Amino acid sequence: MSAPPPYTPGFPQPGGYPPPGPGGYPQPGYVGPVQQPVVAQDQWMAIPRGIPNCPPGLEYLTMVDQLLVQQRVELLEAFTGFETNNKYVVKNSMGQKIYFAAEDTDCLTRNCCGPMRPFDMKIFDNGQNEVIHLYRPLACSSCCCPCCLQSVEVSSPPGTLIGTVNQEWSICAPSYAIRNASGDTMLRIEGPICTYSICGDVEFQVLSADGQTEVGKISKQWSGLAKEAFTDADNFGITFPLDLDVRDRKSVV
Repeated sequence: MSAPPPYTPGFPQPGGYPPPGPGGYPQPGYVGPVQQPVVAQDQWMAIPRGIPNCPPGLEYLTMVDQLLVQQRVELLEAFTGFETNNKYVVKNSMGQKIYFAAEDTDCLTRNCCGPMRPFDMKIFDNGQNEVIHLYRPLACSSCCCPCCLQSVEVSSPPGTLIGTVNQEWSICAPSYAIRNASGDTMLRIEGPICTYSICGDVEFQVLSADGQTEVGKISKQWSGLAKEAFTDADNFGITFPLDLDVRDRKSVV
């Protein structure tokens, strides 16, 4: 009696290798494993070209409808509690970097005023050019002070105001209005009553100007118990429609 064949005809051999056909080559019709594209961790997204009526540096935002904003963990702050300048990396859905953002405030302001502090935030593209500038004055976020609520000015290119984000007075849930340079409300952001991450994401709705239609979402993502307990670093996921004006997209970010 002859020995059984070392493999079953028509099926791959154990270990994932194709069964040999005549002459030692794989059988006809065999399809090997599909290799998924790998994106390098520090790879930057290519700059889109030929975008009409788009401020320089905002071309990236015309090609994406999802963004991930990751705050860098500062070891000095994690171990000592000493407040340092916040830094962020903005990525697309494939993990490619789009922008790098860095806070610019002095040591005394950061550690005396805490999260209510005024700040300048500079946002750079992959050529290290400052393409967006954010400025937030010192203000209160409590509903007890309706005349002195938070606001952020968005300029692109730096020095040219394209919009503002203004906190609106509310008793329970946070509410914000995204306005253009003329002061007209273009979008609204509505948050939940509890904005603390407790083993889950915290979601904010991006609504139309009248507040009736949801057009996007901002999610403050749960980062794990250790990171949430020992640092104030946050990760955010942002979604918006592709037909949203690029200036409004930048204000959402």
